[in-house]
Amino acid sequence: MVQGLEQEHIFAIASETEFSKAALATFHYQYVHNNIYQAYCQHLGVRPETVKHPSQIPFLPIGFFKTKKVVSGRSRPETVFTSSGTTGVATSSHFVQRTALYQESFRTGFEHFYGPVQDYCVLALLPSYLERQGSSLIYMVEDFITRSKYAESGFFLNDLTALAAQLGHLEARNIKTLLIGVSFALLDLAVQFPMTLRSTTVMETGGMKGRRKEMIREELHDVLKKGLGVAQVHSEYGMTELLSQAYSMDHGAFKTPPWMKVLARDTEDPMALQPHGKTGGLNIIDLANRDSCAFIATQDLGKVHEDGTFEVLGRFDHADVRGCNLMVL
Repeated sequence: MVQGLEQEHIFAIASETEFSKAALATFHYQYVHNNIYQAYCQHLGVRPETVKHPSQIPFLPIGFFKTKKVVSGRSRPETVFTSSGTTGVATSSHFVQRTALYQESFRTGFEHFYGPVQDYCVLALLPSYLERQGSSLIYMVEDFITRSKYAESGFFLNDLTALAAQLGHLEARNIKTLLIGVSFALLDLAVQFPMTLRSTTVMETGGMKGRRKEMIREELHDVLKKGLGVAQVHSEYGMTELLSQAYSMDHGAFKTPPWMKVLARDTEDPMALQPHGKTGGLNIIDLANRDSCAFIATQDLGKVHEDGTFEVLGRFDHADVRGCNLMVL
């Protein structure tokens, strides 16, 4: 055990210095206790004594979650989250040793940006996720629904008529509502039941999954804003391999909670980082991933801005489509 790691309460991080200290402690811990990650670092010729700054930490390609059991330590997992995938495509598995850590991460992260979830009526339109097992998104939204103080909170599988009626009742009572849904289902709602939502936050989780013509994010949001009568459409960015989420409140720029950071890497040299504003592969530090791997090189392409916000612009060519948070652009 690396001295000081257990004392690092990541959800209380309040400065860049505290983040860097926690990231380095997590790296040292995972180098020792994660055999897959250690082997990857050694393959790159990186040893703990040479890493002095988080920018020098190697990022494990996300594909390892499809072929290996990426864990730090030997505790038995309390649950296993799995990604969606098309026929014949391998799916990712995230072995979560402590579901309480995941709960604290998504609860604290949501409250950081939106306030207590208890104050929202939570309506979920996530049919493609409810139809399978092992979704980390469903786990999170189920918790939100349970914690909401409104009995009207719940999932709507394919019953858009009932959902539209429920939204109408809540709007008439000026109840603060979170409508979280997969993109294709929200589009169906906006087209079939146009309405004006004044007390509702509309949040898309991405994922067209071949159900409708692929759309760029701006086009999707324009259709949703017009059909649902909202000024902004929010977005959630997360994935099976993470325990934290980023949120976009407007204009497609995602913000991370204090224990999460996104960097852009050079697409030709995975150990080199791109300057702010230049497109590259997105690397994610998620310190809630202490029991698996906190340093992940995703297959997403994007830009990171000087203020730490980031945009998702697409995916690497030939990468399989992940169903959870990204439309193919």
